[in-house]
Amino acid sequence: MGQTILDGATAKKALGRLMESYKHAHYYLNFGTDVELMVAAIISAQTRDEVVNLLTPELFKRYRAVNDYAQADEKELAGYISKVSFCDAKAKNIIKTCRIIMDKHAGRIPRSMGELLELPGIGRKTANTILINAYGIVEGIPVDTWVIKLSWRIGLSGSKRPEDIEQDLMGLADRKYWKTLAYVLKSHGKAICQSQAPLCSKCMVKDICLRNGVKQSR
Repeated sequence: MGQTILDGATAKKALGRLMESYKHAHYYLNFGTDVELMVAAIISAQTRDEVVNLLTPELFKRYRAVNDYAQADEKELAGYISKVSFCDAKAKNIIKTCRIIMDKHAGRIPRSMGELLELPGIGRKTANTILINAYGIVEGIPVDTWVIKLSWRIGLSGSKRPEDIEQDLMGLADRKYWKTLAYVLKSHGKAICQSQAPLCSKCMVKDICLRNGVKQSR
């Protein structure tokens, strides 16, 4: 935790305003089943969600169940996701993960953090995403690029390490907000707290925000 973090009461006030302003925020990748969610989440690493949502419809038509991915040809699968970064590595991880699920979990995606973290291509952010959005299990908060950026910028966390940020946010936010907090911060980042030129004059936390790293604002 860094020295520039807001005090607890002020940080909670900032979170309250953001949660109220983006009360309809929700997960941003399209999926219909837990398998589709897991695959989309693995693909989405370091890739814009718009790109993922454009390619997954055809991918999901070709591969429907865990076993379909487990038996997939790596080059063919990579071809379906060729527009995303590290497509070859992601295709390999999807296949490996689904083979493990078939062998160790009877074809069912695990519903525990520990078991999910044992799967290739799944870190804590992705595991939280799967648990929350597929099963309604809330053990933590997914920490993506927007959460890292805004937590530091606003002063919700003095760290830039995802695991530290998650713990800081879990300590600040009521548990009922953990499910959507990441999507609230992402929505705020896209609408107002933009990477290069945040619209600080329009921000609902402008009187609270520390503006860490902000070189220009309007």
